[in-house]
Amino acid sequence: MFDQLQKAFWKALTPDLVPDTPKAAAEPSDELSAAIVAALGGMDNVQSQQPLALTRVRVVLRDVSNIDQQALSTAGVAGVMPLDGGVVHLITGLRP
Repeated sequence: MFDQLQKAFWKALTPDLVPDTPKAAAEPSDELSAAIVAALGGMDNVQSQQPLALTRVRVVLRDVSNIDQQALSTAGVAGVMPLDGGVVHLITGLRP
């Protein structure tokens, strides 16, 4: 019980750092433009995506080495934060 309470507490403070199951299946959406998907290695490489905040999207990739940093920058992604397990946070900035 204490472990569940502790996990819930940290999840509330840092929702992007406590692992959970992604909420959105991999499919094109307003969150990821076609240019961003292509820079991530295509839809076949994207397992799931989940908006985290107004400025970030969490993406789970099958192969992180397929990321094209230059193309992401050109597509408007301000930063890329790779994490363990194929998880990548895209810093997108505020969208109009």
